[in-house]
Amino acid sequence: MTRAKRNLLFLFAFIIGIPVVYNLPPVRERLDWRVAELMASIKYAISPPEQIVFVPEESGLLETPTPRLSPTALSSSPTARIPSTEISVSTPSPTATLKPLPSTTQLEGFRHEFQTWNNCGPATLAMALSFWGWDGDQRPIAEFTKPNSRDKNVMPYELTAYVEEETNFEVIYRVGGEIELLKRFLASGFPVIIEKGFEGPGFEGWIGHYVLATGYDEASRQFTMQDSYYGSDQSMEYEDLESYWRAFNFTYLVIYPSDREEDALAILGSHADEEYNDRYAAQKASDEIYRLTGRDQFFAWFNRGTNLVRLQDYTGAASAYDEAFAIYPSIPEKERPWRMMWYQTGPYWAYFYSGRYQDVINLSTTTLNAMSEPVLEESYYWRALAREALGDTKAAIKDLGSAMKVHPGFEPALTKIEQMGEEP
Repeated sequence: MTRAKRNLLFLFAFIIGIPVVYNLPPVRERLDWRVAELMASIKYAISPPEQIVFVPEESGLLETPTPRLSPTALSSSPTARIPSTEISVSTPSPTATLKPLPSTTQLEGFRHEFQTWNNCGPATLAMALSFWGWDGDQRPIAEFTKPNSRDKNVMPYELTAYVEEETNFEVIYRVGGEIELLKRFLASGFPVIIEKGFEGPGFEGWIGHYVLATGYDEASRQFTMQDSYYGSDQSMEYEDLESYWRAFNFTYLVIYPSDREEDALAILGSHADEEYNDRYAAQKASDEIYRLTGRDQFFAWFNRGTNLVRLQDYTGAASAYDEAFAIYPSIPEKERPWRMMWYQTGPYWAYFYSGRYQDVINLSTTTLNAMSEPVLEESYYWRALAREALGDTKAAIKDLGSAMKVHPGFEPALTKIEQMGEEP
């Protein structure tokens, strides 16, 4: 064999071998995120996502529209109330007097774990479970919650489902969390998973992130966090946590063994009732609207919409989301939470169930087009429902197929495909 032929054969084998080597799990785990980051940098340089603005087109179709309130009126009227659906939060029944909290609490016994790419949810849940003696890691959680490793996010309900279906532990999933409630859980020996906003060097703008709260210190007014990205025992001031926590409706999850259920529910108090919790969170968001400005006010309006969706007031929720999206363009571009729809799907629920199908299509299309990789199964799914509602069955089926491709076995899409008489 001539030297030229040997070189050609070697080159051919090298080219054929690249995908084989790349798809080896250890190699792919190390390279996937680098490739994705490179593609994202190129995409975002060409089309900056922070410059893309969604404008609802069908707000005039609402049966009971909410009058538009200017930011000036909101910030100068702290005692006012939103002129839409009244939120009634019943007075909680008397409970035992709460014990004074210790000035500091630092829980130990968990195993810190650094996340793999886009895997803060599974990694944080693994750390929380390890506190109670679970000996697994983030990998089985990721396989359950995000079969596609390129999935951008794991929802709180997906983490909840893993605990309920794959472990012997119990889980509390609530919204409208408070600093004092968080401290009380910690003081009673319960670490708490928090979903919050995140900004830092090396990131393209605002992003969502899970952390595990494991302690607090009243003197310094700081929480101790186990962070799957930055490392163990990270400190965060109370005020900073509250601001970033707001972006996710003050969502929290508490994992515990069944023999600690009585203790966990006692700490929750009236919030053990999910409807009470939703109403409380909705009123909290409504109150915050009038004392906040800028991005925080955007989050407050968004949270009001999310909580009204949970209460099945879809028309009121749609009005709240309209207000949030109206504020969005006034937020400085560098501060805009342009990934918001990666993590929260409330606007899809609100617009769809108030008959605003074109807004569902426009919002989902805007969200998917702004991504470097359009890998949000929820956005494809809701766009499919809206397209079917408008009579475009062919496009709806295509979107359902895309949802299944992004998230194999995604149950809502699978069920819908079967209802339409199509093969998955």
